[in-house]
Amino acid sequence: MWRADNWKEYELLDCGGGQRLERWGKQILIRPDPQAIWPRGEHPLWNRANGVYRRSEKGGGGWEIRSLPESWPIQYENLTFQIRPMGFKHTGVFPEQAVNWDFIRRAVEQRRRRKPVSLLNLFAYTGGATLAAAAAGASVCHVDASKGIVGFAKENARLSGLGEAPIRYIVDDCQKFIQREIRRGRRYDAIVMDPPSYGRGPSGEVWKFEENIAPFLDLCVQLLSDDPLFVVINSYTTGISPATPAYLLGLSLLPRFGGRIESGELLLPVTQSGLGLPCGHTSRWIGQERPAL
Repeated sequence: MWRADNWKEYELLDCGGGQRLERWGKQILIRPDPQAIWPRGEHPLWNRANGVYRRSEKGGGGWEIRSLPESWPIQYENLTFQIRPMGFKHTGVFPEQAVNWDFIRRAVEQRRRRKPVSLLNLFAYTGGATLAAAAAGASVCHVDASKGIVGFAKENARLSGLGEAPIRYIVDDCQKFIQREIRRGRRYDAIVMDPPSYGRGPSGEVWKFEENIAPFLDLCVQLLSDDPLFVVINSYTTGISPATPAYLLGLSLLPRFGGRIESGELLLPVTQSGLGLPCGHTSRWIGQERPAL
């Protein structure tokens, strides 16, 4: 298990009763979380939130805004993210992914001691992994099917001082993009993907994690360079164990490149209890690093 415990401007204050109580900078939000099945704690800010996302009995839900700006920035180390209450309880950042941002930064910095690094970020959302890699000196291709979300990622790059970094932004269905990159002969040293449980591409393409992840990964392997650095798969799909994508990574990559596999749940530390709230999981294949010359 990996804990995202290096945040200063985000804090999971308390959780329970199917909800999270969170601090995003100076703003306090309450959002649903199906993992928090225990009774909620006694934190005083439960009654003083600036915004609450309420689910509807008919499905979906919406924000109850009490005292909240339209958007505001928060920082994670040298990265800046614009926070904005959006549909489906989203804010524009998955704070537990800071664990992967730290991993990406360290791996890229180590590799760049001997050679440049190119990274492909698929289902890239608002660009946390993109920014971590670019800040460490990688060139990045950022792919997401939503034009609005890619615009959000560009804004985060600008706020992080990475507006002129070598980041290529692509609005496209990830699988179709990969197939074109294979035909073009492009190669990448590292791949990060955060595929949805279920989704549709810009032309109505249907994605189901259980059905699509194995053939999708096989396509991705064709894009790897001869000396690949890592492949990361994030998953929030109910019923999928961290061992499942880890097994797929092992089948696809270990026979060809060697290296090692690691996987585990992502946890957010809870201030009130001192425990960790599970928030999806990550599986990584890590290549065999050669010593710097």
